[in-house]
Amino acid sequence: MFHPVATSPPDLGARRSRAITVGLDGSRESLTSVAWAADEARRRGLALRLLHVWGLEPDVHSPLIGSRPRQEPCDADPRSTAERIRRTHPGLDVVTQELCGEPATVLCGAAEESELLVLGFRGLGGVAGFVSGSVALSVVARTRHPVVLVPGRAPIPNDGIVLGLDLSHACDEVLDHAFSRAHRLGVPLRVLHSPHAQRGPGSDAAPAASAMAPGAADARTARDLIQVIEQWRHAYPGLRVTGEIRPGHPARRLVKASHTASFLVMGRRNR
Repeated sequence: MFHPVATSPPDLGARRSRAITVGLDGSRESLTSVAWAADEARRRGLALRLLHVWGLEPDVHSPLIGSRPRQEPCDADPRSTAERIRRTHPGLDVVTQELCGEPATVLCGAAEESELLVLGFRGLGGVAGFVSGSVALSVVARTRHPVVLVPGRAPIPNDGIVLGLDLSHACDEVLDHAFSRAHRLGVPLRVLHSPHAQRGPGSDAAPAASAMAPGAADARTARDLIQVIEQWRHAYPGLRVTGEIRPGHPARRLVKASHTASFLVMGRRNR
């Protein structure tokens, strides 16, 4: 599937289950994600693994060890980055690894071995590299383990956490992640549910057919949201939690809500 290029300490395999892995390719986005992952690893008492992926050349007979692939960033060496992180985060256990293979596949494998996978993210498009939107989103879609995407273009605000909640598919793992993180950081949690009207021909947002009157449907949605929040609030006493129902396109609502949040938590369905 993939093969190690530069070996790591012999006991790295035992550490992986208690490590945060961050993808490193030398870009501004990946370096921002390294700083975020280092802070997170220190806060949670976990090791930090810096993973650099060598993409495969089209020529399958090319040696895997030797010169780096074309357009390889000159500052992607995980060892120099590790030394810098050790200076800024004294006492943090930092390990490095280089693997060769198709980036999304390698990163999905890394996610399975880690408490958390962290990737830099520049949005859709951009130059080659696994932090570009296509590969990062491919990892998010394929893995069943937590992935954090860290934007590299703007400073991250510190105004609480937003949880995007689909009441029809409420997931305990997603709820627990959002509530526990907000509780651990001592920041407020905003639970956002955005019902999306069914699209119909000739209309951007045609009302969905329903046997329930709109007022009754809204009241039931509000009750369901309050019930979910109250169930989890008991497990995290003292946490400031608010619930909001914002009809419209869920993705647009979440993007707007994330502008003033330090963290956006979303579930996803693996297909």
